[in-house]
Amino acid sequence: MEDLKNSVSKAVGTKAVMRALKAGSAQRVYVARDIEDAGVPIRRVDETKALGAACGLDIPCAAAAILK
Repeated sequence: MEDLKNSVSKAVGTKAVMRALKAGSAQRVYVARDIEDAGVPIRRVDETKALGAACGLDIPCAAAAILK
């Protein structure tokens, strides 16, 4: 992660990373592994548009959770 730490230009947070991906300006994306180690099942979906629709949104969504 030294390259991330030393980078002058970076996107931080889901929204900013998604904007960078859509703009084609993301060179590399980092995702924290501890989100997977939280003991909660992770489901990967193919498209942000489909995830947004599943949440009842007319816009794309990068992450969602079913709450207890």
